[in-house]
Amino acid sequence: MEKFLSSLWSGWGIQLLRGLVVTIEISVGGYIAGLLIGGVVAGVKLGGPKWAVKIANGYSTICRAVPEILLILIIFYAGQSGLNALLDLIGVGTVGISGFFAAIAVLGIVQGAYASEILRGAVLAIPRGQIEAAKAFGMHGVILFGRTILPLMVPYAFAGLSNLWMAIIKDSVLVSVVGYNELTFTGTQAAGATKFYVQYYLLLGAIYYVVTQFSNVFINIFEASFLRWTPRSE
Repeated sequence: MEKFLSSLWSGWGIQLLRGLVVTIEISVGGYIAGLLIGGVVAGVKLGGPKWAVKIANGYSTICRAVPEILLILIIFYAGQSGLNALLDLIGVGTVGISGFFAAIAVLGIVQGAYASEILRGAVLAIPRGQIEAAKAFGMHGVILFGRTILPLMVPYAFAGLSNLWMAIIKDSVLVSVVGYNELTFTGTQAAGATKFYVQYYLLLGAIYYVVTQFSNVFINIFEASFLRWTPRSE
């Protein structure tokens, strides 16, 4: 045990903290990207032209059917190659893509498929009469969405989006397969260098557990503050 603690103090503890920061950063970035992508895809599914709806449904089906680790490998390598080939074709030339932004992009694309279904289901759960009543008062477009649809859909989407955040924290581990230096990748390096495999893997599990518990605290606070303004039927 003393040797394990000594290895933490000798530098691996700092490296793990840096890996944790990176994990949180790419999780937040991927979550926001997933919400943006999911919102666009959900909007297309709810009111887009037929050809766009087919593309959106195909995107969701592929992302939910293919293992996420395989999707990440495909998007990470094929996506960068495809982008550089396109830029080279139009005469811009190839560019180097940051591993950090690539990690956010692949997580966002994968999570966007799940977010789209959560958001689409939340909109469909809104009583149609409430939307029609808002339209009768002259609300349309952005005003209708901001003042009526968004406040009404959040209670229906909140649980699913909360679970999506928990999922992306764990899914951030998957970017380690492409060599990105996040928490698990750093912990694996530490375990290999020091031979304290059990200790470091248990420590990683404990860190992820603490992160999820802190997430639950903030989720509960947000939910309680939001539900204060949500009308409830007696």
